[in-house]
Amino acid sequence: MRLRAAALLRETALAWEREDRQAVEAAIPGLPKRLTLARRVESLARRVQDLMRELMRERLGWNKHGAALPPAPESAPDALGDLREKSVLCVGEDGPGTSATQRVIEMAGGRFMHHGGEDEQDGPALEASLVAADLVICQTGCVSHDAYWRVQDHCRRTGKQCVLVEQPQALQFVRSREATKV
Repeated sequence: MRLRAAALLRETALAWEREDRQAVEAAIPGLPKRLTLARRVESLARRVQDLMRELMRERLGWNKHGAALPPAPESAPDALGDLREKSVLCVGEDGPGTSATQRVIEMAGGRFMHHGGEDEQDGPALEASLVAADLVICQTGCVSHDAYWRVQDHCRRTGKQCVLVEQPQALQFVRSREATKV
């Protein structure tokens, strides 16, 4: 009798969950197709990231384990060769994209610096970081208005190159490396 009651409870709960799911699917037209497409996009994005990492390793002369490859004749210029011995300041939130950007900059021989770009942070610290940087990456969607304008003003006054990105993505930085001077 207890086993039947437990089975009945489970079947009832399962039936309610199925009804809830059907109601959600009915409320959002095309949900199953959207979910399938979202999974496919995630898979393709991972594949693109893997291919970009592989390309970057080739350009920087590294194998997949981080060891230097033997020199090979270059048919294309190294996209990040000019970062050697340069300081790159990333202004914006500290997240996985920022960590990836840091790895790319350091693999290219550059020095990575970071400033959060928030209102609470010390303005003189941002100014000092800007002075020490050779190149500035500003995450426009992740900084305060004050920090954004300080970065813009400093780069205009000094002629420093400033790369504006919406999100802290290393691959986006690599693609926009040839951005215009601010």
